[in-house]
Amino acid sequence: MQLTLHADYALRVLLYLGSLPPGRVASTAEISRAYGISRNHLVRVVQTLSRNGYVVVSGGRAGGVALALEPSGIRLGDVIRKSETNLRLVECFDKETNTCPIIAACRLKPVLNLALNSFLSVMDSYTVADMLPRKTGARLAGIFSDRTRK
Repeated sequence: MQLTLHADYALRVLLYLGSLPPGRVASTAEISRAYGISRNHLVRVVQTLSRNGYVVVSGGRAGGVALALEPSGIRLGDVIRKSETNLRLVECFDKETNTCPIIAACRLKPVLNLALNSFLSVMDSYTVADMLPRKTGARLAGIFSDRTRK
């Protein structure tokens, strides 16, 4: 299984914003520079995060992106579910497009489904705050600061 860049970037944006001092907003250009990723792609990711209530976006000269929730209120599994367009690991997970001829006798689908649910369950047990303990959060902030100054 591999997460799309959209989900990967969604998690990264939340980590970036979580590493900032409370009340500080960041521009998409700043986050883009910090990670070395496309600003255009990042704008779409921020839109997804905003639509799902994870971030607030404010316009204007002093505007930017900020967390809409406390980091401890953002479950990683929820972010993945809301930012992944397709969690169907194999064709048979989608009844409408499935053409697999062995579906009626296959024992693989339930195992794959269990694996997916286990992955999401593990991700549900962590929040953005768990990814930002004091030392790690400060370390991330330092890395981001170095990258955004370039």
